[in-house]
Amino acid sequence: MSMPFYVPPEQQMKDRADFARKGIARGRALVGCQYDNGILLVAENPSSVLRKISEIYDRIGFAGVGKYNEFDQLRQAGIRAADIKGYQYSRADVDAQSLANSYAQIMAQIFTHDAKPLEVEILVAEVGQSSEGDRLFHLLYDGTIIDESSGYTALGGDAEAIVARLKESYKAGATQGEVLKTVVAALAGPERTLGFDDLEVAILERCDRRRCFKRLSDEEVTSLLSS
Repeated sequence: MSMPFYVPPEQQMKDRADFARKGIARGRALVGCQYDNGILLVAENPSSVLRKISEIYDRIGFAGVGKYNEFDQLRQAGIRAADIKGYQYSRADVDAQSLANSYAQIMAQIFTHDAKPLEVEILVAEVGQSSEGDRLFHLLYDGTIIDESSGYTALGGDAEAIVARLKESYKAGATQGEVLKTVVAALAGPERTLGFDDLEVAILERCDRRRCFKRLSDEEVTSLLSS
């Protein structure tokens, strides 16, 4: 009987990380960004059927890049977990931090033990009663959580260049329209132009309503970009 080849654990982890990063880099990027009255979620997504951005719970939004079927499974799992916790305890007990921790455990388990890692990065965003309470949790393919404190983050292909452009142009406390223009310019870069039909845009709006998530229509996006 032939013996299986031995691969050092360090090499296994490196190969899995390289595989996941290559898959994620092939996808289009998205940005999560604070504005004066909430959090803006913008994805480059020309599809009118597949959604990268969605609502998880009352004040919590979800966005994903990479393989759609994989991050959509995570989205559904997050909705189920949030609904169960809100039903068993209180709706106020459902928060982005605990949800991000649950996602991190799932993603780390798959990365370590499954034959193929998830080719996804996800963003869990929660709008607070004030800007100080806004949270952006960026989760990598291996379960690493990044608590973004700069007010913005980018996921997916060309994320480093997009963050660099945001660092130069983003202004804390800007209005929704101003931040949307800044984000679209950062996503497009100097050599492209993105229109409303290339974008998927949603907000988590600071409000007195229970549900804060709103998906912006093409007309609303066009109006904000042209104002």
